[in-house]
Amino acid sequence: MSTPITAALIKELRERTGAGLSDCKKALEATAGDLAAAAEKLRMEGAAKADKKASRTAAEGMIAVAGDGRAVALVEVNCETDFVAKGEEFRALARAAAEAALAHRPATVEALGALRVDGQTLDEKRRALVAKIGENLAFRRCEIVESAGGPLVTYVHPGDRIAVAVAMQRGEETLARDLAMHIAAMSPRYLDAASVPGEVLEAERKIIAAQVAQQQEEEAAAGKKPKPAEIVARMVDGKLRKFIEEITLHGQAFVKNEAHGMKADEPIEKLLKAKNAAVARFVRMAVGEGIEKKQSDFAAEVMAQVGPR
Repeated sequence: MSTPITAALIKELRERTGAGLSDCKKALEATAGDLAAAAEKLRMEGAAKADKKASRTAAEGMIAVAGDGRAVALVEVNCETDFVAKGEEFRALARAAAEAALAHRPATVEALGALRVDGQTLDEKRRALVAKIGENLAFRRCEIVESAGGPLVTYVHPGDRIAVAVAMQRGEETLARDLAMHIAAMSPRYLDAASVPGEVLEAERKIIAAQVAQQQEEEAAAGKKPKPAEIVARMVDGKLRKFIEEITLHGQAFVKNEAHGMKADEPIEKLLKAKNAAVARFVRMAVGEGIEKKQSDFAAEVMAQVGPR
């Protein structure tokens, strides 16, 4: 026996599932007005839509941050367009993910998606929102920064596209906050020289050696006397040291050096020693970094749809 499909029934299904009115009406018609069966049908259809959209590039989004004084969670959640990234439903999902990450400390984004919030896993919430808004959404990264005994601070750049967490072993909170802003602006990849992986150094050394060799060849072609091997080796070592300075927090010149009584070009490592301060760890996240965005020619797309004239 079928149940009459009324506006009230459609409204109830919409409130339960978040699906569009027309989708709710079709699901109820297909299930003879059975609310539970219609909800399950919408859930399955939503999952199918989410799977279909999963291959689409999602390089917009936000970095959501949650903290409790003992730790900070940073979660990158991606979508396809800036319009969706500014929507409250998307932002609520991102905030829920950050709060859940802070509470449960998941080791991977897959573990993050499996966490339950308000009776659903975060991945179920994500898939339901994919079905509703029609864009691919993804939990891309999740990092937990634990307190190291000193100040634990965060900096979120306006727009929520860049976020930084800094855990100090010791030092003043004002300095920690200034360092967080420096990290957001200057993008150091590692804390200090000892933190740079050997394979990164070896790859850069090969690049530098090739550049120096090319320079030697050009000078020889111009009639200049080639430099001795030991001079060439020192040139390579010097350029490698410069590379390490550029990619490490300790090696970079602090953007607020003068405000802290230091010369403008002095490295952060010297400032930390002068202040008897130490950074234990930092994490910087920027939306979409490392994602290859698909380039499109809008005019060409329009002409392709119009077809030959």
